[in-house]
Amino acid sequence: MQIRKAPIIMLLALNSMAGLAEAQSQAPAAPVAIDQARLDTFSASVWVPGTVISRNDARIGAETDGRITWVAEVGEFIEAGSAIARVDDTDLRLELADNDARLESLGAQQRYQGSNLSRLEQLSEKNNAAANQVDEARAQLDMTDQEIRRARIAVQQTQRRIDLSQVLAPFSGVVVERLVEVGEFVNRGSEVARLVDTQNREIRVRAPLSVAEYVRPGLEVSVKYGERESLSPVRRVIPVGDERSRMFEIRVAAEDSSWVIGSPVRLALPNSDPRELVAVPRDALVLRGAEIFVLRVTPENVVEKISVATGIGLGNLVEVIGNVQGGDRVVTRGAERLQPGQAVVVAGGS
Repeated sequence: MQIRKAPIIMLLALNSMAGLAEAQSQAPAAPVAIDQARLDTFSASVWVPGTVISRNDARIGAETDGRITWVAEVGEFIEAGSAIARVDDTDLRLELADNDARLESLGAQQRYQGSNLSRLEQLSEKNNAAANQVDEARAQLDMTDQEIRRARIAVQQTQRRIDLSQVLAPFSGVVVERLVEVGEFVNRGSEVARLVDTQNREIRVRAPLSVAEYVRPGLEVSVKYGERESLSPVRRVIPVGDERSRMFEIRVAAEDSSWVIGSPVRLALPNSDPRELVAVPRDALVLRGAEIFVLRVTPENVVEKISVATGIGLGNLVEVIGNVQGGDRVVTRGAERLQPGQAVVVAGGS
């Protein structure tokens, strides 16, 4: 009896499979979003931590002695060349007025001595003045000329010290810390405020020496800032490693203006030579149980299931190993209920 039932069971199974295929072919086309598999050159990578920093971050020092009369407030934006603090210059201005007065007095003396020398030279030509009188007048005029030169230098030096009483910002930035308060006495070189350029950022990375041979300026690396991921170029590689930590420093561009200075980031740095491979967007990977596959869309807009293994990742792309070619259309959204052989409607008509 059991032997007679076997053909009947096989017939029922075949009918069931045929019915499923017919149902799939008659099911309405499912809307999906697609993207293309990419044939590209990638390298295996290692994730390392980094920090967003300012390219200009300095503690600004006074350039003359004196008492502080004004300091910019924390959070205040200071343009390059504008004052960030001021030192009392009252005594210097009095000194400048005294030097100006002395220079003016010497100028009057110079004019008188010049006139007297001309008069004596005319008398000497008529033998009405001794030669030693002319020589003495000329010597006095020369001495006055020298004193005038010294007085002018004194005026310039005092004016320079007055100029230095204003502590100027070497670059545009935000005051993040006041290091002195109004009324405090400072010496030349004393730090008065910390200024940070919030417009020019970069990422400082300490990376293992094992990746040094694969990292170069201009190389684009994946950067994770919070939940966001983007590509940024390497700006500089400092080719000197630390013998204790076995690390070296890299600077990477931080081109997103929303990144806050001091924020932690993670970067994917290559740790192998590049090789050619096929990669798909992460959203194209479907995981069901222990199986990983992609749904490829045929030219007839029918999906077919392609089992794959995954390899290295770079940003939003993941290497796939299997029967997937560069340029293949793969489903990235709408794959949840799709079955192999089912017709689809591609969003945007692609």
